[in-house]
Amino acid sequence: MVASLVGLVVAISGCATSQSAASQGSAAQDSASQGSAAQGALQEAAPSAVPGQGTTPPSETSPAKESAHQTTPAGQVPALPSPDAAIPTDPSRLARSLTTTTTELRRAIDAWRRDGDPGRGSPPEPVVLLALHQQRIYRYLVLNPKVASRTYARLPKALAGQAKDNVTAGRDLRSLVRPISGAVKFRVQPPKPADFLLGHFRHAERRFGVEWEVLAAVMFVETKFGRVRSPSHTGAKGPMQFMPGTWAAYGMGGDIQDTRDSLLAAANYLRASGAPRDYRRALYAYNHSQAYVDAVLLHTRQIKQDIRNYYAYYNWQVFVVTTRGDRRLTGP
Repeated sequence: MVASLVGLVVAISGCATSQSAASQGSAAQDSASQGSAAQGALQEAAPSAVPGQGTTPPSETSPAKESAHQTTPAGQVPALPSPDAAIPTDPSRLARSLTTTTTELRRAIDAWRRDGDPGRGSPPEPVVLLALHQQRIYRYLVLNPKVASRTYARLPKALAGQAKDNVTAGRDLRSLVRPISGAVKFRVQPPKPADFLLGHFRHAERRFGVEWEVLAAVMFVETKFGRVRSPSHTGAKGPMQFMPGTWAAYGMGGDIQDTRDSLLAAANYLRASGAPRDYRRALYAYNHSQAYVDAVLLHTRQIKQDIRNYYAYYNWQVFVVTTRGDRRLTGP
């Protein structure tokens, strides 16, 4: 089988060099592959280990005061949230914070795509900080189902649907994770530029007929767009987490660590496994877990509904799940 998810790990944006991060207490990545999540590594909800600056951020599961970002008076442009800004615990405040954060993030992404260079440069600070804050809100909702239900009712209809998809996907992936309790090292590196990846997703779609949004969602769940470079504990490797035997059959002679080769191989394997006719069957072959399949398809739907969701996911950070709680592995 192909994948061994590196877990709900969200990538580092702005990290200049690859690094090795040792989890302090127990690091479990947030994604699962081939039903093996023994190390708790899932790309969207895991925490613990050392952030890029070498300091351990506070646990994300503890209650905290509402940050200034969430209390900015109406009509004013809110200040950018700090990387560890407190997440409100009241459903009404959560709904306001998620609405404001998502609105500002979309504006920042529009500006980045219009005035920046997503094909070559790093994401601008507003995109990085707002995406991280959005992700942390969703992770809080993943861990607090009752609060999440009350929050949905207070969101605009369109955002409520997006929130339900993201939270449900997060819970699906988290169900595959078993928190780790010992010191574990994760090798991470900056992802390739967002539009560089987008070009290769679309190239793979043209060649094999597998929708680029599906490939993007798989890469997001597996390695947070290539940020996580460590092999899984089952031996899966590369940005799309291939087992060596599967790579030999579907890698077409390429390099398992190369982004372009891995994306083509993933499209090749998914096509051979039933895509695009039956994505559920193809994704289940990629990773034998219905929770995994559901999560990938939920993220796929969000990317299809608004391409800005792809750019938001691209900027979500790597977290690990540990027996001491969820902690951020990478980020600003």
